[in-house]
Amino acid sequence: MADRYYRLTVAGVTRELPILNVTDTLAIAGFVMLGDVELVDACAAEMARHVPQDIDVILTAETKGIPFAAELAKRIGQKRYVVARKSVKAYMEHPLWVKDVSITTEGEQMLCLDGPDIERIKGHNVLLLDDVISTGGSIQALRELAEQAGGRVIGQAAALAEGDAADRDDIIYLEKLPLFDAQ
Repeated sequence: MADRYYRLTVAGVTRELPILNVTDTLAIAGFVMLGDVELVDACAAEMARHVPQDIDVILTAETKGIPFAAELAKRIGQKRYVVARKSVKAYMEHPLWVKDVSITTEGEQMLCLDGPDIERIKGHNVLLLDDVISTGGSIQALRELAEQAGGRVIGQAAALAEGDAADRDDIIYLEKLPLFDAQ
């Protein structure tokens, strides 16, 4: 159980986030959208006002970005969105995959797309979407995947920009999230 918390207000919704050590020197505020309907709905409504208008497809990574992508797709009139899976599934024929290193996941993981999702991306304008952009590893992996699939990345967005990511001018985000010293 965390003994420190960070009070975050994003898109008009306030949450107390537990501050958790991820290394001996670094701690992060644990932001989890999964299961939080009020938070996902508010963030998607606000994000819909900031993303490019000419999006053909939203691409997110499994798992935490899925509800955000679903709600944002609905808000901007998209009937589908694409999820980059964290492993190749038995039903996938000729999948594309890239390596992903994230601050919240130990070691390397992979992100992959199946044939039908590759076709949804090929030749289309793609918005990359995640819950949090921190080191940028996951969003870079999504970019590589979208480009390998033949898509044109026209935006990179997240509910939160953590740490130095808030200084980037190539991402759209709703709020900043600081990093913390481990205790």
